[in-house]
Amino acid sequence: MTNSPAFSAIGSMPGTDVRETVRVVRDLFDGNGIPFLPELPARGPGADMIGRSAARLAGLGVDLQPSGWRLTDANGLDARRAQAFLREDLDELAEAFDGYEGPLKVQWSGPWTLAASVSLPRGERVLTDRGATRDLRESLSEGVRSALATVRRLVPGAQLILQWDEPSLPAVLAGALPTASGYGRVRPVDQSVVVDGLSALVASIEDVAAQVLHCCAPGVPVPLLRRVHGLDLAVDTSLVKPRQWDGVAELVESGRRLWAGAVPADGSVTRPEQISDPLVRTWRSVGLTGADLRTTVLTPACGLAGSSPEAVRALFKVLAQAAERLGEESESLSGS
Repeated sequence: MTNSPAFSAIGSMPGTDVRETVRVVRDLFDGNGIPFLPELPARGPGADMIGRSAARLAGLGVDLQPSGWRLTDANGLDARRAQAFLREDLDELAEAFDGYEGPLKVQWSGPWTLAASVSLPRGERVLTDRGATRDLRESLSEGVRSALATVRRLVPGAQLILQWDEPSLPAVLAGALPTASGYGRVRPVDQSVVVDGLSALVASIEDVAAQVLHCCAPGVPVPLLRRVHGLDLAVDTSLVKPRQWDGVAELVESGRRLWAGAVPADGSVTRPEQISDPLVRTWRSVGLTGADLRTTVLTPACGLAGSSPEAVRALFKVLAQAAERLGEESESLSGS
């Protein structure tokens, strides 16, 4: 991977045409950008982040109930549909990225968000059972390793980047998730347990260029994530409080990348300086260097499934311009 500022996206995209979407990603991100395997949740259950990840669990069956995804003895119809969606996605990826060499990002639900979103057979969240949570994490690791091996075979020139989506992590730590009855709250998970679980997961994945944890929810636990070695951080920068930036700076200075979600998905930002200038001001305020800034990856604040295709193209255009401007600003910052 290059040390120049880059740009990418979180993963979800609008529409239902995976062939067209994969080709759009290849065309817009091939070069300075970091292309990715898109998710198209508008296709229905199983095309979303949770369904795709749940259906890849190794040795664990899942089915979609009215209350959400639940562990079962064998995969149900919706899980099999999710697996078919992924096969279709990978087939289109192989065709569009034939001969491609460079970074390529794939996304999966992180273990804590998955454990918070999938239920045990009796109806409570997997998160309520420590042993079941461990089993789910290990099953997820095995399933993702198998999926990554498939991507490597289909796109052998790719330098794979693995993104773990953890939007529920702050709620898991805070004990903010409701129980199945709705009358109580799931007990908070101890920080050391979360660190150990994420550390084991990261260590179990080999032959990737980087692993990054994405959380676009308020209350991102930056100090906790700094304790998980080998993990980059992707956040909605508008949600990072001033006091948290020192922790972000420590993470960057330790050699890890910040994936800065600096572009709202609502189309309110239309000029590259609206993205780059606030980030440079923050960089200066916490004492980071131009060399540190050049490692940053610019992204939208969160997924883009709710946007129009036209708005997405406009957003990616301004994102690419902001990355170029950020490179110029990093030179200025280095010389100051």
